[in-house]
Amino acid sequence: MAQETRFDLVIIGSGPGGYVAAVRAAQLGMKTAVVEKSSRLGGVCLNVGCIPSKALLDASEYYHLAKERFAEYGIKTGKVGLDLATMLARKDQVVEDLTENVRKLLEGNHIEVIHGLATLAAPGAVDVDTGKKKKLTLSAGNILLATGSEPLEVKGLTFDGEYIVSSTEALSFDSVPGRLGIVGGGYIGLELGSVWNRLGSTVTVIEMLPKIAANLDGQVGRTLDRILKRQGMQFKVGTRVVEATVSGKTVKTVLATGDKTETMTFDRLLVSVGRRPLTRGLGLEALAVETDERTGQIVVDQEYRTSVKGIYAIGDLVPGPMLAHKASAEGTAAVECMAGRAGEVNYDTIPAVVYTWPEVASVGLTEEQVREREIPYCVGSFPFSGAGRARCMGETDGFVKLISHGKTDRILGVHIIGPRAADMIAECVLALEFGASSEDIARTIHGHPTFSEALQEAAMHVRQCSIYAS
Repeated sequence: MAQETRFDLVIIGSGPGGYVAAVRAAQLGMKTAVVEKSSRLGGVCLNVGCIPSKALLDASEYYHLAKERFAEYGIKTGKVGLDLATMLARKDQVVEDLTENVRKLLEGNHIEVIHGLATLAAPGAVDVDTGKKKKLTLSAGNILLATGSEPLEVKGLTFDGEYIVSSTEALSFDSVPGRLGIVGGGYIGLELGSVWNRLGSTVTVIEMLPKIAANLDGQVGRTLDRILKRQGMQFKVGTRVVEATVSGKTVKTVLATGDKTETMTFDRLLVSVGRRPLTRGLGLEALAVETDERTGQIVVDQEYRTSVKGIYAIGDLVPGPMLAHKASAEGTAAVECMAGRAGEVNYDTIPAVVYTWPEVASVGLTEEQVREREIPYCVGSFPFSGAGRARCMGETDGFVKLISHGKTDRILGVHIIGPRAADMIAECVLALEFGASSEDIARTIHGHPTFSEALQEAAMHVRQCSIYAS
């Protein structure tokens, strides 16, 4: 049977943006094909990003609890040992299961999956190199680019895949590094640093900026810094890497902090300074698809249309935070726009999560941003040490911080550092989406004892300010 080559929509990339867009397109009656260059579906997130990192974060947390904390709960475990090979195998199995679920999801929606390297041949045409002599050409009314991003390399810190590595290799070390250096104090570096710190590495994070996790609310960021230091992670902020040289089985690294330099030796050096759009080989230049000269991102309008008719782009390829759930939302919106519907994404309510422990989750404006915009505001906060459930679990680090407008009481931002923050933030996203006030949350009955009570208490604290504001 000959392979179909005419479609309403061809999507290049099968990550959270691409596969979600494909399913929505099928629901709207579009004949859809997804082209994926890798042997497995799911893109960066499922294969070498969100999913494997969270599998390791959870596994390493269990190991840490068994080794360091079970005794305080009256659990005698004897000598706790690490079987890294089994831990990594479980991580790989989680990835395999979820990527297989994506394949079944696409097949169940009658979406054609084509494995090969895709290149834009012309508006409405995509060439696919499937490894056979003759390239396959797909024609489509619309083309959606969803190829994601790749780790950003730093001059002088070229990845060698073994000693100077990206986040991809840091998910699969065959042994626990005695000394792990991490260049970059963003969420990827902090999460992977947490994994290997729990498993026994001495972790040093090197950050050019004066603080780690610079995008977080300042109060939250300072608290995270303090807690991670207590857990054993070391930070060198305001510091840059001048040079890194592999010598034998170590990496000699020269650091500069102001006028002072020092040399540190690591067994592995993880470079995690950000990501860049993965556009190489797509053929953007030949079709004159407009990109931002500074970031390399594709320029799109509010309906995700590029400068070339019929070609759309989403996810890490376009401006905005490089988050899987942002790509999924854009994929849905882009396809709905193609179908003549009112697809859109509210960028003011996209949550961000750092999966350290305790977790950090936020949505909306930080206190610093509110001040910068000269918005009258009120703040309410509540520590997890005051929440009964947190006390029962022995997870009392952190707090909930809620910022509302000083005159209208409308919620402007919520920032949580503490247990299960990643799940608690969903209520806050919904509140912002519906324009809720702090009073709305304060008057909403939350179950007892739960972590979410801390959010209600923080909202009640805001009201002491906001309901009396002039």
